[in-house]
Amino acid sequence: MRKTLFVFAIFGASVFGAAPAALSIGKILHEQIKSVESEVVSLAEAMPADKYDFAPKDGKFEGVRTFSQQMTHIAAINYMVSAGALGEKNPSDPGAGENGPASIKGKEAVVKYLKDSFAYAHKAAAAMTTANALDLMPPPFGKEKMPRMGILSVVSWHTFDHYGQAVVYARMCGVVPPASRQ
Repeated sequence: MRKTLFVFAIFGASVFGAAPAALSIGKILHEQIKSVESEVVSLAEAMPADKYDFAPKDGKFEGVRTFSQQMTHIAAINYMVSAGALGEKNPSDPGAGENGPASIKGKEAVVKYLKDSFAYAHKAAAAMTTANALDLMPPPFGKEKMPRMGILSVVSWHTFDHYGQAVVYARMCGVVPPASRQ
């Protein structure tokens, strides 16, 4: 988490200290997506394959997603909001419970699906401009149109929400998240 805060602090300082011509909304979104992508993909790669079906059982955890489903859910939402921001048809099946296609099984397939979803999110960020960022687009959720930039911002906050849950799962399995290692 300290790494993430550091990246945002350094990036924010560089943005506000940079010449206005060097800034672009797409670049800002790209950097935010890159930051969250780095943490969640490294965690997905660090989790042992035999722990991908892990979900907590002790306490009030009935019906929660497995580690694998946390990762495929992140990816499914990345695809949904990126397609919404681009004004394109979603290239991925959101699946039951927005957990991605049922055919995505095993660590290798899950990590590939996750990485591919971030590549699509970067495509959406690259298409974001000052001229189109506030265009009202049909949202992937709900009925009210949303600004294109607001739709794509879901990638960062939503991913970090599920990353936090996945970190708990990893630690319960004895895995220290790469972002937390010294």
